[in-house]
Formats: sequence, C-alpha cells, structure tokens
Amino acid sequence: MLRTVLNRFRVISAIEGLSYLLLVFIAMPIKYMGENPYPVKLLGMIHGVLFIIFMISLFESKIREKWDIGLMFQLFVLSLLPFGAFIIEKRVNPKSANKFDQ
Repeated sequence: MLRTVLNRFRVISAIEGLSYLLLVFIAMPIKYMGENPYPVKLLGMIHGVLFIIFMISLFESKIREKWDIGLMFQLFVLSLLPFGAFIIEKRVNPKSANKFDQ
C-alpha cells in the first residue's frame, strides 16, 4: 500500500484528517466543557506534526504525479476543513473517474 507516492499521500492524508477530527470533536469539547486542556495539548501537537508531514507529502506528490498548482492548492484548502480528508481521498483516488474534476 505504501509503495507509491500517491498511496503514501492518501494514507498520510487520512491519518492527518482523523487527527483533525479528534482534535475538533473530542479534544476541544473536553477542554471547554470538561475544563481539561491536556487532550488539546496532546492531540494538537500530534496533529501539528502530522500536518507538516502531510504538506511534505503533498509537495512530493505534486512533483512525482505532475499535479498542477491548482489541484495542489485545492488539496491544501481541503486539508483545512474538518471533513476535507474524505474529499481529498475522492479527488486523488485512482479508481475515481473524476479525480481532477473541479
């Protein structure tokens, strides 16, 4: 699964997206409703590292897969949305017929 640049990007994107969802929908409510900031500190750090790895993988994929700058920018913006990883998967999945549709 991790042999190609595209597959590595897809896995990293999914893990980064999951960490974002955990941060927003689990850790943040615990912080503000449970008055416990520790989960945000922990998941925030993990998510930050995963986001950096995501960006490195995005640039590597852009170069190796010969993506245009528009697609790369779209994928970056989607990574900022809580459920954007699902849309990213649809866009870059080779089995999807319309992966480069806008």
